[in-house]
This record gives sequence, C-alpha cells and structure tokens, in this order.
Amino acid sequence: MLTYVLIPLLPLAAFITIGLFGRWFRGRGHYVAVPAVVASWVLSLLTLARVGEGLRVNEELYVWIVSGDFRVALGLLIDPLTAAMLILVTTVSALVHLYSIGYMRGDGGYDRFFAYLGLFTFSMLMLVLANNFLQLYMFWEAVGLCSYLLIAHWYERKSACDAATKAFVVNRIGDFGFGLGILLVFVTFGSVDYVAVFSAAQGASAATVNLLAPLTLMGLDARWDTSALTVICLLLFAGAVGKSAQLPLHTWLPDAMEGPTPISALIHAATMVTAGVFMVARTSPLFDLSPTAMTVVALTGGATALFAATIALTQTDIKRIVAYSTVSQLGYMMLACGVGAYAAGMYHLLTHGAFKALLFLCCGAVIIALHHEQDIRRMGGLKDKLPITYWTMLIGSLALAGFPFTAGFFSKDAILASAWAAGPLGKILALVGLATAFLTAFYSFRLLFVVFWGESRLDPKHAGHLHEPPAAMTMPLVVLAALSILTGYVGIPEFIAPAMSGVGELPHDTGIMIAAILMALGGIAAAYVLYVRSPELPGRLARQWSTLYALSLNKWYVDELYDRFLVRPTVRLARALWETVDAGVIDGAVNGVAATLGEWGRRTRLLQSGQLQHYALVMTIGLFVLMSVYFFW
Repeated sequence: MLTYVLIPLLPLAAFITIGLFGRWFRGRGHYVAVPAVVASWVLSLLTLARVGEGLRVNEELYVWIVSGDFRVALGLLIDPLTAAMLILVTTVSALVHLYSIGYMRGDGGYDRFFAYLGLFTFSMLMLVLANNFLQLYMFWEAVGLCSYLLIAHWYERKSACDAATKAFVVNRIGDFGFGLGILLVFVTFGSVDYVAVFSAAQGASAATVNLLAPLTLMGLDARWDTSALTVICLLLFAGAVGKSAQLPLHTWLPDAMEGPTPISALIHAATMVTAGVFMVARTSPLFDLSPTAMTVVALTGGATALFAATIALTQTDIKRIVAYSTVSQLGYMMLACGVGAYAAGMYHLLTHGAFKALLFLCCGAVIIALHHEQDIRRMGGLKDKLPITYWTMLIGSLALAGFPFTAGFFSKDAILASAWAAGPLGKILALVGLATAFLTAFYSFRLLFVVFWGESRLDPKHAGHLHEPPAAMTMPLVVLAALSILTGYVGIPEFIAPAMSGVGELPHDTGIMIAAILMALGGIAAAYVLYVRSPELPGRLARQWSTLYALSLNKWYVDELYDRFLVRPTVRLARALWETVDAGVIDGAVNGVAATLGEWGRRTRLLQSGQLQHYALVMTIGLFVLMSVYFFW
C-alpha cells in the first residue's frame, strides 16, 4: 500500500519543501521537483504492471468525515482506468518538469513555478485515485485552484490575471452543478462511495425527483417529476462541461494560454481538462442507466468538436490554434462517451495526451527561439533553423490529423466507428466527426506550413540568432514524438475496458476508416495548396467570404455575447444594488443612526451651561415634579 500512497505524496512533498524553503533554493527548485515526479512515475509504472497481472485495490486510508449516517473516508481505487491515468499524468508531468528547466530559466518566479507544478500533480493524482465522490470533488476543486495559480504565474501582466480569473469563474459555474449532483447522489443512494453507489444504482433506476420542489418554499404546489439518475448524470456532466471546456463553457481554455507554455501542455492539454472525460468514464454505470443524459453528452461533444475546429481555422496566435484544437478533441472524447464507447473515448484521451503535449511544447520551443513571438504571421522558414522542433511537431501534427499508423489515427478511428455503430444519432455524429477530421488536418498543417515552410517573415533582429532550445527542452519533444506513435500499438482499449461499462470490444468499420483517412489527406492537401503552393489564396478567400471569416476569427463572438447579455447586465445590477440597497438603505440607515445621535447630542449639550444656579434650578424643578406626581397622581 505504501507504494501507491507515495505516488501522489512525492509531488506533494516537493511542493511543501520548495514552498517552505524556496528562498534558499535560488533558482534550483527543480533539484527537488524533478526527482520527486520521476520517482512518482516509476511507482506508477510498477502499479501498471501489477494491475496488468490482476491487481485491484479499493482501500480506505483513514476516515475523513463521520456525521450520523454520513461517512466518508479518504481512500484509493486502483484499477486499469486508474493505472492508465496515473501513467498519463506522471509521464507528461515529468517531461514538463524537465522541459521547464530550460523554458523558465531566469524567471523571477522559477521556484514558485516548480512548487505549483508539484501541487498540481498531487491534486490530479489524488483525483484519479479517488474511490468516492466527495474525494473526487475535493481534488477536482484543487486542480482548479492550481490552474488559477499557474495561469496567473506572471501576475504582473493584467492579461494573465484576467485569464486566470476567467478560468476560475467559468469553472465555478460547472462545478456548482457538479456539487449539486454529488449531493443528490447522497440523497438518492445514502452513500458517496463509488462501489456502493454503482451497485445501488441498478435498483434505483425508477427513482424520481421533483425539479420544481424549490417552488414549494414559496407556497406553490408545483411538480415536474423526472428520473433521479438523469438529473444526477446531467448535474455531474455540468462539471465536466466546465472542466473539459465543452460548449458553452469552453471560452476559458484558449484564454488560459496566457500562462507559461509548459502549463499549457500539462494542465490544458493532457491532464486537467481531461478530468471531465475521466469522470464520465468513471461514472459510466450511472450514465448507462440514463439514455437522456447519454444523448446530451454525445450531442455536446459533437457540437464542441465541430465548433472549436471552425475557430481554429483562422487564429493567428500559435498557442491559441493548439488550444482550440484541444477543445475540439475533448469534444471527440465526449462524443465517444455519449454513444457508450467509453473505452474509445479514454483511448483517445491517452493518445491525445501525448501528441497534444508535444504540440504545445513545440510551440514553446518556437516561442523561446523567437524571443516570445506568438503571431504565426511573423514566422516562416524555420524548418532548417529548428530541425528537431520541426520534425517532432510534424509527428504531432500527423497524429492530431489522424494520419495512418500514428496513435491519433487508431483512437480517432475507434471513436468514429463506435459512433457509426450506435444507431441513427450515432451515424449523424460520425459524419460530424468526419467533417471535424478534415478541419483538424487542415488547421494543424496550416500551422505547420506557416511557421516552418515558405519565406521568412521574422523580425530582422531575431533572424540571425535562431537556434534549437537546450537539451532539457528537446529531449521531452523526442520522447513525446515517439509516444505519439507507439501509444497506438500497446493495446490501451483492451486494457482499460474492464474498468468501465458500455461497449467493451471496439467496433471496426473499413468504410469509416477509409473515409477518415481521406479526410485527413484532404485536409493536409488543402493546407499545402493554400499555404505553400498559392500563399496568396487565403487572403483572397478571406475577402470573398468575409462574413464567415470574421465569425471564425472572432470566435463566433461568443465572448462578446456573454459580455453583452451576462456580464454587463450583472455589472449593472450589482451597481444598482450597490447604489440603492448598499449605499441608499444599509449605509443610509447606519449613517442616519449616527446623524440622529449626533444631533441629539448637539441639542442636549445646550443644557450643559456650566452655571451652578441653572443646575440647582433644574434639580428643584425636577424634585417638584416628582413630589407632585407622588402626591396627586
């Protein structure tokens, strides 16, 4: 048991050590952080091997809360799904730690950065190891806190602080529903333990809940009974919509690119944003009992995949393109879960973690080489100047596009085939997935061609000093490039499928596979024609289709719509409440009491003349009044 406990505790120990003694490290915090996370990775490998031999663990570490019938323990659940997630989190975290040594060198918050990396890794590991809903929720919120701290690492920049605040607030919207879902789980099943809830769910499938029950507090007798399991699943999914950046709560993720690039790779590509998909897969025994919730999950995933892909087509910030790609691929994963193919969704989650972390770190290498330039319109011709970065980014782009024999090809094909086999709605979603596959191949190679091919558009003062980043940054790129291919051949779906319900054996459809290959090749060919053979064409097309181009470039104006219909009315309401209720009523009452007492004191002060004869006269009159009352009343 100690082996499994040490997996999350080692990164926590690194956080505590650097946090308490950071000022003595003076830019050497990686000496503690890197060995800790590498040791955690080694222990995760040992755990994976034991799980492959049949190990299953569901143990309580200690009792956390006892209140009447409510009992919660801090525990560990280790099964194939957990083991796979442990490998993903510790592998990407270890490589990001190593990469950060070169990327963050000379940064004023160097040691603080590594401390927060340790805290995030601990929180994410505890999230995937949780064996109950309350522990899941606790560390779900902890990774949200770490995200806020890491996005705002450069807190002296207003844009970074705004992005961190936006990520925190938008996630709270989804997490409010997530918390309500966990409360309803306890009310319905009397427990928050996974095993107890999943076993009781079969017998509680007929339970209902009145959605209009709050109206009874206002004396209204209103009822709208629906399945309790459906409400639970939809509320839990609300948390996944926020954490995994699904429509309509996707807007925080691209803005989170204000944080350092290693954070984009760790939190916003491979780990934190996949927590929502992991949660849906973990709670698959509940979702399988609610066809309505499954439909909502599938439709949300399909819509998110296509919507985000259309935005990525025209973005000019190198990291934002990859960020919108992340949103789109998360939609793919949710689509798979919605059609019951949880193994396919998790398969894509694990392969995506490798190639998307690779793409973000490649972007970071380009940004460092160009002295923090992120506009792809000011790049070009970098293929020969940054060969390692180019070839590794090419592999990552091929995997993202679903090119044959890469890991992304196998996992994306599994999703599309599963959707096609899932009935009429599944076939529609499979077609959406194929359209998204074309767009994905197009924008991923648009990025590659614009940055690395063609004529150089670099700032002249930077053009003469280009070189590959140090080995601490290039070595993780090579490792992730290898994983972007190899993870497609190691039997991930067969390994993780027993830990989830739904479709066990993944279907195979030759027609869908051929269609997906054609979409990938077509997207790559279109990008080549537009950005290599005829680079003047994109400008002409943008002018010809100016309305559609503006919609995509401005992210379909979602942020502007939120600002107009949510943010501004809320600010106006808050200002009105401040001016009327706070300043007018509350402050008015307090100030009025003070003014009344002050006026009373001013008037009574006139009685204090300092003349003894006046005081004697008042005393005499008072005594006369008292005697008169006594004798004549």
